[in-house]
Amino acid sequence: MKLSNLDLNLLVSLDVLLEERSVTRAAARLGLSQPALSGALARLRRHFDDPLLVRSGNTSELSPLAQALRLRTSHALNEVERVFASEAVFDPATSQRTFTVQASDYAMAVIGPRVAQVLAERAPEVMLRFEAHPATLAGDPADWLRGVDGMILPRGFVFDVPSIALFTDEWVCVADEDNDAVGDALTMTDVAEMPWVLTYHGPTRFLSAVRQLEQLGIEPRVQAVVESFLVLPLYIVGTRRLGLVQRHLADILAARGGLRVLPCPWDVVPVVETLWWHPLHTRDLGHAWLRSVLVETTRSLARQD
Repeated sequence: MKLSNLDLNLLVSLDVLLEERSVTRAAARLGLSQPALSGALARLRRHFDDPLLVRSGNTSELSPLAQALRLRTSHALNEVERVFASEAVFDPATSQRTFTVQASDYAMAVIGPRVAQVLAERAPEVMLRFEAHPATLAGDPADWLRGVDGMILPRGFVFDVPSIALFTDEWVCVADEDNDAVGDALTMTDVAEMPWVLTYHGPTRFLSAVRQLEQLGIEPRVQAVVESFLVLPLYIVGTRRLGLVQRHLADILAARGGLRVLPCPWDVVPVVETLWWHPLHTRDLGHAWLRSVLVETTRSLARQD
């Protein structure tokens, strides 16, 4: 079907319908009447020759095609918005652009406030949206990055797309400040015998420091796995557990009290926090400005290393 025969408003309707799985809720979000959105759903069903939303008791489920369309639709909308937000000259002082960067909560905590301060001073109408990075990082990195302005991840997880190193951090261990099982320094015996709480402990997302331990023949006694660095203290304070965090974040967490920060008793590979982006964004003037801001604001972190 030719693009000229399509109503791009249907793309917006499709995106919200697939997210809400309800005509009533989707209509409320879009500010449309239910009959109007029901009509849009009927047109979408005719176009795809598929029900898209399938009744299951009192709720609706996505058809197999709708499940496949969900991520594509979101990416397509982002690209359409990017086209219409394009500027021949990017002026941060007047731009109303939104930049979306995926990152861990560690990067959001350490980098985000610095960048937000610069934007408030130099680009008051620009919005920076931080999102959690995908649960899995399988497949072509260009596919993950197509619908966002970038992703902040350590080196070693992404390849074959443009990138720039922001700063280097190091892994450290954290323990409850009153944990009497920990002496002045951790030993490899402590590491092997004490319980741990770890983040992103799985086949496709893992901590490089933990992978190094496994290569040394030590399998940590993992009692809990969380998808957040910021909640680690809740699983450590008042317990005998150990945790692994990055030095810059450890300093922030320890300042709140309750934690001791200890060097790892094995040689840990440095964490090189890096911005990765889709090649399509390289010549984008606004994107180039964002990259320069990220590099500038992380220089102070590099000086602390």
